[in-house]
Amino acid sequence: MSANRKVIFELGQRRREKSFEQTVRAYSADLFRFGYWLCRDRQVAEDLVQETFARAWKAWDELQNPESAKSWLFTILRREHARLYERKQFDYVDEQPEELEIAAEHEPLEMLELEQIIATLPISLREPLVMQALGGFSCAEIAEQLAVSEGAIMVRLTRARQSLRAVLEGSQRSRST
Repeated sequence: MSANRKVIFELGQRRREKSFEQTVRAYSADLFRFGYWLCRDRQVAEDLVQETFARAWKAWDELQNPESAKSWLFTILRREHARLYERKQFDYVDEQPEELEIAAEHEPLEMLELEQIIATLPISLREPLVMQALGGFSCAEIAEQLAVSEGAIMVRLTRARQSLRAVLEGSQRSRST
């Protein structure tokens, strides 16, 4: 390899590394929160994020639109989470999972209650709701990642919100009586 080609190659490699590092810094917290909501285990969520970035690095040159990196990374994480269950033998333990600490102006008990209510939603309703609330994805982006129509995502989000509203209104009525 000539000296010029070597310099050009090294510059391209540095640019690639810098771009990837910026992406890691920008999205690692969002990916961790989403991974935690999927599996409810901090260590597994951390492993999912690590594996997501490892796979993303290997395929970084294939990413054609850097603006879609967030969506692409969430898709990789979802697939990694699914792979866990393809090869996992479940051990059943009667322990409570660690709860994700969320900084909010709400009472901790209210937040715990809300997390528990969201956890009872079917995965088909919970996943789009969490992707929109925590990931900040639009309906179109969620539809693309879940490989369903945008209309189906809107219906799922509406049903998830209706379910949450019904449960929350029911619990408020029972408290007031």
